Amino acid sequence: MSTCIEPNVPRRVTLRTLVKMAKRGEPFACLAAYDATMARWLDRAGVHVLLAGDSGSQLALGYERTIDMPLDYAIQITAALRRGALNALVMADMPFMSYQADDADALRNAARFMTEGLADVVKVEVDGSHADLVAKMTRAGVPICAHIGLRPQNVGLQGGYRAVGRTAEEACALLADARALQDAGAVLLLLEAVPDPVAAAIVEESRVPVIGIGAGSAPHGQILVAHDLLGLTDTPPRFAQPFAELGPAIRDAASKWVSRVSDRALPTDAYTMPDDEAARFARLRSKVPEPDRQRAED
Repeated sequence: MSTCIEPNVPRRVTLRTLVKMAKRGEPFACLAAYDATMARWLDRAGVHVLLAGDSGSQLALGYERTIDMPLDYAIQITAALRRGALNALVMADMPFMSYQADDADALRNAARFMTEGLADVVKVEVDGSHADLVAKMTRAGVPICAHIGLRPQNVGLQGGYRAVGRTAEEACALLADARALQDAGAVLLLLEAVPDPVAAAIVEESRVPVIGIGAGSAPHGQILVAHDLLGLTDTPPRFAQPFAELGPAIRDAASKWVSRVSDRALPTDAYTMPDDEAARFARLRSKVPEPDRQRAED
């Protein structure tokens, strides 16, 4: 009698997975990425959460700001991550003005990320004043990650990027935001550019898993942009330590390709023709009239 042994295949990461890891005190890893190929390799590395970040407007499309992310493109890269990753939880990043102007539009756009984008979770940059919107999305069945602290889509109001929660008043306001958004139904929190003691206080009070970026070591999960991790950005943020230097490696490889093309030092035997066919080709070619070069030039 043979015994069927189940192969050791990683299981799909879900919200339930993240909740269990948070309760066990087991940190989970998250990265932002923008295409299926990158998603496949990050998934094979065991990354738990992949975010189709609006930073793709800068790193994939070449814009200067995250607020330039097109909605349709954001949906497409979310679906690309899902197609590339077999196991990771995929989180969509709703772009600027896809949810702020009108609640009905916000619900429709969030639904597109869930259906067309195949997202597991949808992230919105919010504060406590958006609790009603988060509650409506939750009632509609959209799992929401509430992004608080530094909100890149709002940096125009401050004239640039800056840490949030450096004063006692700001810290208390962040705590209030976290409470209100959890009460509204947010299933995850993301803290960006928040001092470690403030992040630790939010994590201590939180009933849902908390993801940090530039928010110290207290959060249950940590996220970076994959391009920063891999050394593909010229000026990564201060909290992003590159673990590889792929930028110079890509430059050097491309430089070698340029030189090889210039020297015509390319393989000539990738595809071959049988000797008899080569002979027939030569005979047939000899019967083809020479083109009228003068007429061709005219």
